[in-house]
Amino acid sequence: MSDTAVRSRKSSVHKLPVTGTLRLKSPAEIWFKPALSVVVASAVPNLLLYSIDRLDLVMYTMAGSLCALYGHNLPYARRARTVVGVVLGMVAGLAVALFTASATDSTAVLIAVGAVLAAAQRTLCDATRIGPPGNVIFTFITSAALFAPQEPGQVPGHLALALAAGAFSWLVTVGPALGRREGPERRATARALDAAAACVADPGPRTRHAAAAAVQAAWQSLLAAGRPTPVRRELERLVVHAERALAGTSSDGGVGSADAGQLTAWAARTRARGPVPGPPPAPGTVEQLFGIDAERSGQRARRGRREARYRILRALAPGSPVPTTALRTLIGCALAGYVSSALGVGHPYWAIVTAASVYQPNLTLSWSRALQRTFGNLVGVVVFAAVIPVARLDPLALVLCVLFFNFAAEALITRNYWLGSVAVTPMALLIVEFAGAQPAGVLISDRALDTLVGAAVGLLAAIAVPNRRAGGRVERALAATGEARSRAEQLLADPSADPLALETARRRLTWTLVELRDASDIAAGEWWQRALPEEDMLAAEQAGHRTLAATAQRQGLITLPPANGAV
Repeated sequence: MSDTAVRSRKSSVHKLPVTGTLRLKSPAEIWFKPALSVVVASAVPNLLLYSIDRLDLVMYTMAGSLCALYGHNLPYARRARTVVGVVLGMVAGLAVALFTASATDSTAVLIAVGAVLAAAQRTLCDATRIGPPGNVIFTFITSAALFAPQEPGQVPGHLALALAAGAFSWLVTVGPALGRREGPERRATARALDAAAACVADPGPRTRHAAAAAVQAAWQSLLAAGRPTPVRRELERLVVHAERALAGTSSDGGVGSADAGQLTAWAARTRARGPVPGPPPAPGTVEQLFGIDAERSGQRARRGRREARYRILRALAPGSPVPTTALRTLIGCALAGYVSSALGVGHPYWAIVTAASVYQPNLTLSWSRALQRTFGNLVGVVVFAAVIPVARLDPLALVLCVLFFNFAAEALITRNYWLGSVAVTPMALLIVEFAGAQPAGVLISDRALDTLVGAAVGLLAAIAVPNRRAGGRVERALAATGEARSRAEQLLADPSADPLALETARRRLTWTLVELRDASDIAAGEWWQRALPEEDMLAAEQAGHRTLAATAQRQGLITLPPANGAV
C-alpha cells in the first residue's frame, strides 16, 4: 500500500441518513434472556421493599438489578467474572454520585461530575468491550443519583442496598449454567454455521465478512468457556465445518463442497436442547483443534490482571478511537446539562443521559441514534401520560408497571432502539414516583425538553470533535493484514513448516481481515475524513482470502482446483 496513495485523498463529508433509521428489524435471538433476567432481578428487591413500605429506596436497588442486563452472550465462566466487574463498577459510580450529592447542592458542580462520570464510564466500557447495553445504564443510574436528595449518613446504607441487589443479579445471570452450561457456546456455534451457510449460498464481500466474524466469535466463545467438555469438543468440530465452508468460498469460484442446507440444519440442532449434531470430522480437524488447545493454554497462562490492564492501556493508546469518544461524551454531556439547566429544568440528568446515549462508533451512527432516541422518548412521554393514573392507584400497581416496562424495553430494543426507548422513558419516570408523586405535567415537559436538548447538543459535540484517527486505524489495519498475509505465505512456501505455526498464522490473518472491515465500516461513517483507500482494501481482502483458501488446502480442510491453487 502506498502511503501517498492513501494520503492524497481529500476530506469528505458524508450524508446523514433519514430513511430507514426508524425501520424495525427482526428481534435478537435471545432477546427474552436479558428481559426475563432484569425482571426477576428487579422483582425480588422491589417486592421486598414494598412489603416493608420502603419503596423510596427502589432507586438504589435498581442500580444493582440493572446489572442483570449484561453478559448474556458470554460463556458462563466469562459471564460470572464480567458481571462481578459490572456490579463493582456500578457501585463505585453510585458511590461517587451519592457522596457528591450529599456534599453539595450546586447544579453546576453536579452536572460537571455527571459529565466526568459519563466519560469515564464510556471509556471503560469501550476499552473492555463489555458489550450491550454498554455505558448508558451506568450513566442513567449515576446521573439520577446525583440529583437525589442525600445525607452523608445515608450513603453507606444505600450503597449496601445496591451491592446486595447486584449480588442477586449475579445469581440470576449465572444461574442458567446449572441447566445448560454450554448454552452460549452452542448459540455462537449456531450463528457461525448460519453465517457460513449464507456465505455459501451467496458468496460476496459482505457475507464473507459476516461469516468470518461469526466464526471468529464462535472460537472466542469456546476459548472463553474454559476447559473443553465433550459437548464443547463437538462444537469445535462444527466450527471447523463452518470454517471449511468459508474457506471454500474464499477461493476463486468456490470449491462447491459445502452444503448450505446441511450447515443450516446443523445450526438448528445446535440451538435446540437436544444433543449437539456429530457429523464426521472435517479434514484437518485434528490440526485445528491442536491449535485451539495451544491457544487455550496460552490464554490460561496469560490470564489475570496483567492481560486486563494491557487491553485497557491499548484502548487508550494514541490511534485508538476510545479517547475521542470519551472527549465527545465529556463535552456533550456537560453542555447538555448546562443548557437544560439554563432553560429551567431543575434536575437535568436526563439531558446528560440522552447525550451519552447518542455517541456511537462514528458520526453517521450517532446521527441515527439521536433520531431514534428523540422519537422514542417523545412517544414514551405520551405513554407515561397514559399510564401514570394507573400507576398511582396503589404502590403495588407502580411496582408492576415498572416491571412491565423493564421487560418491554429489553423485548423491543433489539427491533429498533427507538422502540425500546418508548418503554425506557415511562420506566425511568415511574422510578421517580417511588420517591414521591410529582406533577405529571412537569415530569413530561422536563423530560421532553431534556430529550431535545441532550440529542441536539450531543450531536453538535460529535460534529465539533471529529474522530480524525478513524482513517489512521484503516491504514494500520491494512498494514497488519499485509504482514499477516506475508507471514502465512512464508509458511506456505516452506514444506517443513510447523503445522501449529501455520494454524496460528491463519488465525492471525482471519482476525486482521475482520478488523480491516470493521475499521473501514467505522471510518466510512465519520465526517472530515479523507476518502478511504477502497481499492487497496478490496485488494487486501481478496488477497487475504485467497491466502486463507491456500492455507486451508495445505491443512487439508478443502481441495482447490489446480488453477486456483496458487497464492
